[in-house]
Amino acid sequence: MSGPKIKLHKGDLPAGLTFPKGVAIDTETLGLKPHRDRLCLVQLSGGDGTAHLVQFDGKSYEAPRLKALLADAATLKIFHFARFDVAVLQQYLGVTTGPLYCTKIASKLARTYTDRHGLKDLVGELLGIEISKQQQSSDWAAANLSDSQKAYAANDVLHLHEIKTKLDAMLARSDRQELAESAFSFLPTRARLDLAGFEDDDIFAH
Repeated sequence: MSGPKIKLHKGDLPAGLTFPKGVAIDTETLGLKPHRDRLCLVQLSGGDGTAHLVQFDGKSYEAPRLKALLADAATLKIFHFARFDVAVLQQYLGVTTGPLYCTKIASKLARTYTDRHGLKDLVGELLGIEISKQQQSSDWAAANLSDSQKAYAANDVLHLHEIKTKLDAMLARSDRQELAESAFSFLPTRARLDLAGFEDDDIFAH
């Protein structure tokens, strides 16, 4: 059985690459604070078993093809915990990503029988696949990424299309599709609030 295909690109996506079934996206950074910790890698998959990794050197974030994809209104972007990734992409690429689907939000709305909504939990329960999170804390700014880093990064996007299909059925069962869509549409604003310094404040609270 052959494994996933992983293609590494420096600074931008190659020309002519399309994602007709939507694109799963994740990011790797040097930490969890977009103002401090730089964007190192953006990984993408069309749900076809291939992961495209766009590596940034920290100096240039031009990436015109990647930016065009992120802003393309005709292409759905599927994330797990989109709130963070959308903020990082806004901070470093200066682009508002959309339209969006977040598997973590969908999971919290559909899988109310558990408090385990991590990607590893979703892949394990919904797809019966065990994935490793061993490289979660590693140096993503390294000039040469290891094979294990590349495999870890790829795993974060290779299963999101399948997870979305499973979660969509669960959302429909509980009649929460519209609620999920409304939450997804608010994500760019949530990311902007985080970048503006309101990440720890509930502005809707009394």
